[in-house]
Amino acid sequence: MTVEITSPEELRELLGPPMPRAVTKERPVLHARDRDWLAASPFCLVATAGADGTCDVSPKGDPPGLTLVLDEQTIAIPERPGNRRADGYRNILENPHVGLIFLIPGRTDTLRINGRARLVRDAPWFDDLVVEGHRPVLAVVVEIEQIFYHCAKAFLRSRLWQPESWQPDALPSRARLIKEVESPAQSLAELERHYGPDYAATIYA
Repeated sequence: MTVEITSPEELRELLGPPMPRAVTKERPVLHARDRDWLAASPFCLVATAGADGTCDVSPKGDPPGLTLVLDEQTIAIPERPGNRRADGYRNILENPHVGLIFLIPGRTDTLRINGRARLVRDAPWFDDLVVEGHRPVLAVVVEIEQIFYHCAKAFLRSRLWQPESWQPDALPSRARLIKEVESPAQSLAELERHYGPDYAATIYA
């Protein structure tokens, strides 16, 4: 029999009260160490939801320091060439609330930021976001409402950064997955060429 949780009270009874430190650790502005973390982080996840509740989580990556700090309560994340679906960006236009998780490879803790986002197509500070000659076509500007560090347990349980636990060949190659799941018009050989050794040369093109 499946037993669902249907109320906040039931959830709290099941999980118990939050640890005091988990409640008091959040803050609304960047600490100097938060700035250090953002300067070292090459990767973040951006979670959004549309007006109808449609959700999206999009990865963003650049060399360390992908995020530009504009002031103690405002950050900017550049857009790089991608698949142009723009699911998360459409969500932001309908509902500005976003959740961000910033990772540093090898670290088992993360920095989390929640706030309100807007899309900016140009600003003087875009020049500070140039990577390999690529100036972003837009950036997500986030007004921070809540920031805190998240514990390491999920990374420890998953052994995410332990190479001996990695199994990159557990599934077929990216090209084979696309051919099998999405049934594109391109042949497997064409897809293998596209996602081959030269693929990395196109990430800022």
